Amino acid sequence: MDQPDILSLLPIAVTLVVALLSRNVLAGLAVGLFTGVLMISAADPLTAAGLLVTDHLVPQLMDSYNAAVLVLLVFIGGFVALMEHSGGGAAFARDVTRWLTTRARLQLAAWSGGILIFFSDLGTPLIVGPVFRSLADKLGMSRQKLAFIIDSTAAPVAILIPFIGWGVYIMSLLQQQFEQLGVGESDFTAFIRAIPFQLYAWLAVLMTPWLAFLKLDYGAMAQAEQTARKPGESVIATPVSTDDDRARAYFIWLPLLVLAAILGWMLVPLGFPFGRVSGGDFRAALSVAYLGAALTLITLLMMTGARNLLSSLALYFEGMSRMMQVAIMLVLAWALSDVGAELGSAEYIAGVAAAGVPGWLIPLMVFAFSAMISFATGSSWGTFAIMFPLALPAALATDAQLFVTIGAVLSGGLFGDHSSPISETTILSATGADCEQYDHFRTQLPYALSNGGLAALGFLLAGITGSVWTLAGLVIAQVLMLLLIRSAATGDRDVLPSPG
Repeated sequence: MDQPDILSLLPIAVTLVVALLSRNVLAGLAVGLFTGVLMISAADPLTAAGLLVTDHLVPQLMDSYNAAVLVLLVFIGGFVALMEHSGGGAAFARDVTRWLTTRARLQLAAWSGGILIFFSDLGTPLIVGPVFRSLADKLGMSRQKLAFIIDSTAAPVAILIPFIGWGVYIMSLLQQQFEQLGVGESDFTAFIRAIPFQLYAWLAVLMTPWLAFLKLDYGAMAQAEQTARKPGESVIATPVSTDDDRARAYFIWLPLLVLAAILGWMLVPLGFPFGRVSGGDFRAALSVAYLGAALTLITLLMMTGARNLLSSLALYFEGMSRMMQVAIMLVLAWALSDVGAELGSAEYIAGVAAAGVPGWLIPLMVFAFSAMISFATGSSWGTFAIMFPLALPAALATDAQLFVTIGAVLSGGLFGDHSSPISETTILSATGADCEQYDHFRTQLPYALSNGGLAALGFLLAGITGSVWTLAGLVIAQVLMLLLIRSAATGDRDVLPSPG
């Protein structure tokens, strides 16, 4: 199209509408992609379906960058499955429960455990939740509070780390856009520079320790905590048992040390972490590191008798197969991005943005739109695939802060997912804590909205200044907000300063 017009956005619009109506981002991407191919080819549906495969899907699979990403995701999936089922997380918790004699310590321990299991946002709830449930009951902490803690250390931690599935997925989407828009920045460097602007993720992670130190809860969570407290109940923690006494805490930390050592051995000679490392070298090192960590864990499982070789390999291959949905989503997103480039959607968005939207406002708008899409679909990953082709051209056209805009897409997608009653992490966090899904949603929502409001303010300020110190200011504002809420505790049944 020589003169891109509003019709160039039709595939993305169809993607969004179908995803919202079906609550399925994969369906939205597939229908939106097919719509774009129909527009390009002007062919009948059967011919267009053939062109979709030959001209748009197969080239994505044959691209060396894309193939390397898919291979890496497979290795990550296998390793995560081994870690989740090794029993190491439960063993770690068993070792530290002797020090958990107060509710504040319990909250910090569950929070620390969630951060330790950073390699899997979906594994965190199912590993940490069951470990701390009995202690939560013993110490009078509600299951809703436990669900909130593990939800706040699942996706919000995973999204900040470049060398796990979240980071690899996000960088692959960025690379696709950078190539089409002519951005002279590596995907890895862009991800790292956007980390200080992932404002919602940082605020969500830091919320738990502040609440524990201040001994504070508010909103529906305060009522749930009040109900969970039973007068006269002992606060002496009892040991937590694991399903297999052969599990060891080093099942968690030793493979991760091996992973870090292999990464350092392969990347430090190339200038990492201070110099620029090519995406190909980074992905190759990650693939080798995850394979080495998986072999280390399989060896540990065999040596301790926790699992035999065949059982470990079966679990590893099962974890590999679990990445299929992520791989399909990536391929569809890549293809949709290429179709959009052929239709001229980036040029049209850039023209509209340059004509009517000031650059300093772009991050805030992007954050709001991303949050709405993620809330409605329950998928942050799907939101990223939809929003990056819209946000990055607009940012470049208006000279908006590029890395702030990237952070706004990620923060908005995470905020909407964190606030949505239908998101996968909401469901799994409720499952891990063994509480009702709706109860988890309604008790977490006031905290999510508080952090979301602060993040919105932060993107307004960062859009103007581009300063990485915006995050520090928001953290201070978060503490002041909680102190103000605590000062209003007297006589307010929806605010609860707790005794321990």
